[in-house]
Amino acid sequence: MTDATALPIGVFDSGFGGLTVVRALRERLPCEQLIYLGDTARVPYGTKSADTVVRYAQQIADFLLERSIKYLIIACNTASAHAIEPLRGELSIPVLGVVEPGARTAAALSQSGKVGVLGTLGTVSSGAYQRAMQTMRSDLVVFSQPCPLLVPLAEEGWTHHTVTEQVISRYLLELRSSAGDLDTLVLGCTHYPILRDAIATQAARIFGHQVELVDSAEATAAAAAGDLLNSNLQATQRPGRDRFYFTDVNRFHEIATRFLGAPCDRAERADLSPRARP
Repeated sequence: MTDATALPIGVFDSGFGGLTVVRALRERLPCEQLIYLGDTARVPYGTKSADTVVRYAQQIADFLLERSIKYLIIACNTASAHAIEPLRGELSIPVLGVVEPGARTAAALSQSGKVGVLGTLGTVSSGAYQRAMQTMRSDLVVFSQPCPLLVPLAEEGWTHHTVTEQVISRYLLELRSSAGDLDTLVLGCTHYPILRDAIATQAARIFGHQVELVDSAEATAAAAAGDLLNSNLQATQRPGRDRFYFTDVNRFHEIATRFLGAPCDRAERADLSPRARP
């Protein structure tokens, strides 16, 4: 009989951003084997309909389940917003998204009761963070700002570029015009931790004080560690190397290495051909 603790954790995203979650998981759960899938052939999810995102997520879940995962992490804010409930309803393993952990952290941190969310168009339009945070704290007022240009800037590695600073400043000025002051800012896209220092600097300048930044990757890794421990699924020794799959492997080494903070020299191509579902 297979020891469930030795089975891998499955992690997926629409592209490379979910590798920030993998990085946080490696730091917090060094004994776990991770299998990552980046759907780089169909990125971005933020501009897709909810039905399309759910269909993609189901195909990816099928692929990862074939590799005997014990736990599934949706390391994509858009997919977490649209697909987490459908997946939880049909899978027999635990499923965690990035929205709930990030929302819980922000709700606990905010002293003023005013929280900002930076995200893709899809995540912002879903209202997922607002719903999650207001369920946790009814007094919170949540303001969201779509930031579509931050993903390509992160992937290019322009972490301290003047253009990046100008773009972040523009988005934060728009957020300030609608929100006024706030004390907590959620990085509601898994690409954004790459730009954390630039966002923190511009937020302090525009709001006139230090703003607490919530990294959804770190929050998700912490939540996963708690779930695995409580479910007696946490591995005690590493069963094998991490595996990385992409639906399009173009530029994977350059970008994946940047997001992981460590070399990513080996990736496999994933075929997510549609299959009939029950």
